[in-house]
Amino acid sequence: MKNTLIVIGRKFGSGGKLVADAIGSRLGIKVYDRELVSEAAEKSGFSKVLFDRKDEKKGLFSNSGFFSVGRFGFVDNYLGDNELFKIQSQVIRQIADEGPAIFVGRCSDYVLRDRKRLSVFVTAPAADCIKRVAGREGISPEEASRYIDRQNRERETYYNYFTFGNWGVASNYDLCVDTSILGTDGTADFIISFAEKMGIA
Repeated sequence: MKNTLIVIGRKFGSGGKLVADAIGSRLGIKVYDRELVSEAAEKSGFSKVLFDRKDEKKGLFSNSGFFSVGRFGFVDNYLGDNELFKIQSQVIRQIADEGPAIFVGRCSDYVLRDRKRLSVFVTAPAADCIKRVAGREGISPEEASRYIDRQNRERETYYNYFTFGNWGVASNYDLCVDTSILGTDGTADFIISFAEKMGIA
């Protein structure tokens, strides 16, 4: 079996995770999204809650981190943004070494830049994203728009800081797709076809 590695970046509300799940279902490959947070926490020995708070977020103007207090009240460990990213990156590389996988977000395209993999960025028009998020979260279109903007800013800041690249810029990816054109299933099929032509699926 080919060691298929597909990494997917996505605008919030574009349906990128749904596309990843569809690809995984068709190819019989596990999709890693929130699972990366859990595995990173398990390997580090720190609480998953700490990773959740920093997931795809970067406080550029904050030195905040997470402290583990020892039995005598002294700080034993400090876990800041860079350490969190390093731990999660190690988990991504380890999973990639073990076999086929699909990774969603978490700068996976950068972390696996030395591997043969398909890097995809999934996007959609603002109106489509707003409709999807408003329906999913049960909020108004105006609230959904603000929520989407905030999430995308956090993802962009996180990605640009750790990769020294530009989140969502076409030249950073092998393929950029708009889910509003082919829909979730059609987009998944298109990405699989592209991966096959690359010789990785």
